[in-house]
Amino acid sequence: MGTPIWLWLLFLGLVGVLLAFDLGVLNRKEHEIGVAESLKLSAFYITLGVLFGGFVWYQMGSQAAAEYMTAFVVEKTLAMDNVFVIALIFATLSIPRRYQHRVLFWGILGVILLRGLMIGLGATLVAEYGWILYIFAGFLILTGIKMLFVGDKEHDMADNPILKFLRRRMPLTDELHGHSFIVKQPDPKTGRIRRFATPLLLALVMIEIADVIFAVDSVPAVFAITTNPYIVYTSNIFAILGLRALFFALAAIIHRFEYLKQALAVLLIFIGSKVFLADLMGMEKFPPAISLGITFAILGAGVAYSLWRTKGQDAKELTGK
Repeated sequence: MGTPIWLWLLFLGLVGVLLAFDLGVLNRKEHEIGVAESLKLSAFYITLGVLFGGFVWYQMGSQAAAEYMTAFVVEKTLAMDNVFVIALIFATLSIPRRYQHRVLFWGILGVILLRGLMIGLGATLVAEYGWILYIFAGFLILTGIKMLFVGDKEHDMADNPILKFLRRRMPLTDELHGHSFIVKQPDPKTGRIRRFATPLLLALVMIEIADVIFAVDSVPAVFAITTNPYIVYTSNIFAILGLRALFFALAAIIHRFEYLKQALAVLLIFIGSKVFLADLMGMEKFPPAISLGITFAILGAGVAYSLWRTKGQDAKELTGK
């Protein structure tokens, strides 16, 4: 795929070490992750993701590094919408905070595999059929316009058809059994001992399905930034690793980023449009450094406007005024 195998092995080894350190050291004992711990972990992963961008610069050049950082920032922002859905899943299934990290940890393993398959498929299609990149770009523009002018429907997880289907099809316990995903207990109908899924496993499956749905937007977005599978994959995984850590702090203040979705819509339109603009301007590729600057400007404006418009909101909710 144009990238030395040792770079792939180095990255996968780093991810393996991080996950082992997370589960075996930081969270060896299950506990409720507070805001302070969440922010520290998130800062660690964001720093690591940025440092990896420096490594990409050293190994692959400034253009590749700019593409990586743009993809990293875009993926991190796109994944923020996933936080809201994950919070809804946990709330609907009554998953206590002390078990949520366990679900998210095993969820990231599934994400690593699923994103790898989707990115591998995308890279193959782009390599074999170059014109498919224009389909990705057009899809992003249409998605951005829909988000900007139509908006998203409110999520009602209790009435989600996928959740209803899984509840009908999966042998499921009514209550949690500690941190277990699967337990053995007598079947109410036959009396025989059989395996039952717990709500923890149902939450894990729902989170994996949600990630696949979100990847339909995020994977084309990154391919519109770069067609290098190594940059696409590493930026995806680093963004998701950090978001998992940030979830416990972000879920409580996600309402403060009320207007970030509009900024995200503009960003998707820009990312899709620059594929066509590069052709119209006779360029092989839209300048990565300019693309990174515009990305930061759009998202920075969205965050600043959101924080300004929602300032004092928490105080109003507490006082009822």
